[in-house]
Amino acid sequence: MKSVELILLAFGLGLDAFSVAVAFGMCQKTCPVGARLRLSLSFGAFQFLMPLLGFLAGARVANVIASFDHFVVLGILSFVGVKMLLEGLRRDDTKPFPDLSRGWPLLFASLATSIDALAVGFSFALLQKGVLFEALVIGIFAFSMTYLGVSFGYRVQEKAIFSRPEVFGGIVLILIGFKVFLEHL
Repeated sequence: MKSVELILLAFGLGLDAFSVAVAFGMCQKTCPVGARLRLSLSFGAFQFLMPLLGFLAGARVANVIASFDHFVVLGILSFVGVKMLLEGLRRDDTKPFPDLSRGWPLLFASLATSIDALAVGFSFALLQKGVLFEALVIGIFAFSMTYLGVSFGYRVQEKAIFSRPEVFGGIVLILIGFKVFLEHL
């Protein structure tokens, strides 16, 4: 794969991670480096591993997943988004917002943002191309874009544009899920 094509592919795959990271950053009262790194490492690791898994699964499984991957992404992002939305509406302003860079929410978001990378791995298998270097570049891009996204989202939130940024962040996640869903119809 040519360098320019790989960079564009990695950037395109990283956009979902960036969008979710911006929403996450907007929902934080404080955003320590540890939380940024956890989210970035998880998103980067999933974006690295999913092309490898897709490559191993090959063409047969690609046809099965391709028919409903957009439902999976919609379901996961909607679940996390609705959870954020409801918590934002019910939130007691005296209590801190829960850390979404840990546990199940982290796993769900990492999986949802990397489904497309799984499909890329399938296509590499179909085209009989290498995958290890490409997956590494994709993972590095996802890590970097996630870290930048969280930082950007936190800075936007600091400007007090939204009084309940987790409500906005939840809506953004749901909209991203619908965007992915509609793109695959």
